[in-house]
Amino acid sequence: MLEPIRTIELFQKPPSPKTFLTGEVIFREGERSDVIYGIITGSVEISVNGKVVETIEKGDLFGEGVLLHLDHQRNSTAIAKTDSVLAFLDREHFMFAVQQTPMFALEVMKSYSDRLRRLRQTLSQMI
Repeated sequence: MLEPIRTIELFQKPPSPKTFLTGEVIFREGERSDVIYGIITGSVEISVNGKVVETIEKGDLFGEGVLLHLDHQRNSTAIAKTDSVLAFLDREHFMFAVQQTPMFALEVMKSYSDRLRRLRQTLSQMI
């Protein structure tokens, strides 16, 4: 089975990743979009209301919410913590990847669930 990041690399169009330099904004909270990202190299900080809530690393997926919600709005801001190379899929290619490789959908859900668990642990330690 392919790792989710590898599936994104295979199905992205055009077939080339995007590079973001340290400190560069990948997307902002409230923006409309239809793209999910996966980290090939580097790390990305995710913030909500101006507060960093997590740092994600190579192999992690992010931004999937815009593909699932009807308003297609980002609910966080993503900034490259280090120079980062990101694979990406728009909604059309994401749906194709899900249909052609059902395990990809499960791995995306697992990635999302893992990140939610980490966030809950962080929040419970703050209280």
